[in-house]
Amino acid sequence: MIFVLEIKIKKLKKDSFILSEFLDNAFNLKSHLMEFLSIKECDLDGFLSNAKMNLANLHPGDALSDVSDFYTEIVGDRHLADLAAWHITSKDYIADTLKLQQRFSTDLVLDFGGGIGTHALANAMSSNVEHVFFVDINKTNRQFVEYRAKELGVEKKLTFCRTIKDAQISKFDTIICLDVLEHLADPASQIEIFNETMDCNSIALFNWYFFKGEKNEYPFHIDDSQIIDNFFKTLQSNFLEVFHPILITTRAYKKIR
Repeated sequence: MIFVLEIKIKKLKKDSFILSEFLDNAFNLKSHLMEFLSIKECDLDGFLSNAKMNLANLHPGDALSDVSDFYTEIVGDRHLADLAAWHITSKDYIADTLKLQQRFSTDLVLDFGGGIGTHALANAMSSNVEHVFFVDINKTNRQFVEYRAKELGVEKKLTFCRTIKDAQISKFDTIICLDVLEHLADPASQIEIFNETMDCNSIALFNWYFFKGEKNEYPFHIDDSQIIDNFFKTLQSNFLEVFHPILITTRAYKKIR
């Protein structure tokens, strides 16, 4: 009993260290941005403060025939800037999502649409996680997170892929998909794919925000009512929600047996 208690205390210390590192400096995010993008410190704040508007202004609206083209061909490093600005200004909220994944993440983890890598890097630091498969269609994002992983010394626990198929893993123990589903043309199909890569013990963490904003500040978010209805019908027919006590919009799911 004492031995088990010691193990739990060590795990709590490790988890709290990861959280404190994120809250202190977002895993050295600013220095990683400056080095990776060759930006001077005096220019960084301006680069970040204009990030959301710059990204929104890039979006071609209804003229965009394929949503994925926006993230692979159009955004350049502006998506990095937008995500970084949000992570820096919303650290308390994101720390809660890190607490949530610490409750559930084990063994083989799929981080889908992982962006600037906050959750993938935190999972790679965890002793409960064997390996993280970071999937993002944006090449700049993949390169940036690979750079960050090397800087943080966790590169051996991460594999970087453009698609889930590239990971060549049939089943994942944990799936992380945060702030992604609202960007997809068909989010229902995506969660069906997730369902196929889960077994009865797997846990998936999802959130979504199907809203373009009061002033269209999120033109790249899906808000079509038919797409949203189909998403929720698919979610409810394939997944059972798993309760967690953290008061955030991210939810935990297991597949319906």
